Amino acid sequence: MPDLRTIADVVTALDGVVRHCEQTGHRAGYFAALYKRMTEAVAEGIRTGAFADGPRMERLDVVFAGRYLSAWQAYGQQAACAAAWRHAFDGCPNPGLIVLQHLLLGINTHINLDLAVAAATVAPGPQIHALEADFNRINAVISSLFDDVQQCLAQVWLPMRWLGRVASSQQTAVLNFSIGAARRAAWANAVVLAGLPPARQQAHIGVLDATVLGLGRRISSPGLAAGALLRLVRLTEYEDVARTIRLIETTRV
Repeated sequence: MPDLRTIADVVTALDGVVRHCEQTGHRAGYFAALYKRMTEAVAEGIRTGAFADGPRMERLDVVFAGRYLSAWQAYGQQAACAAAWRHAFDGCPNPGLIVLQHLLLGINTHINLDLAVAAATVAPGPQIHALEADFNRINAVISSLFDDVQQCLAQVWLPMRWLGRVASSQQTAVLNFSIGAARRAAWANAVVLAGLPPARQQAHIGVLDATVLGLGRRISSPGLAAGALLRLVRLTEYEDVARTIRLIETTRV
């Protein structure tokens, strides 16, 4: 795991991933740029007293980010990492996935798997219940920033507006991925994990990883009808990966 002690360390580490992906044209930079924005928003919330327990929130953020950064590092070194993260990173060279799919692959794994594990790590046993309010606040930050990024992209890439309208009438994993549902599932799993002894925790994390991998596969391959729609969307997207990374990182509504 990277040597992370503070949320400032997390921002610096994420910026390193973003810059690397921008320079190499790696689509993992889409989620990394969104995640960096989220971390900066959490840091501002800690600074302004938005969370019930700022120091605990910083510890949660460090553990949470450490899981993503460790997976990214392990994947780059061809070492073992969570199956759900391997699937998300394996999808980065796939030219057929749209930007939204890349973002959702990261969000799916980081909320449904990493956040549950991080919460149980920072607040083990009965301590987990005191974390619930701040847990919900950090998820609200993720949700609002994801919506913000979609609106930002819609301002400079018109088909995103059309995709948003289509989403309301299409029952597919990629178009109707619910961050709220993911948050509720993550909290339920965090409570379960917090109450388990270490040996049983690892077994439950393995089952959770397999479940999240299944969701990731549905995001990558949502079916024939949705796949045809997404291929049409993909034809109109930017081919400049670095430019899209910068848009996600910097554009504000």
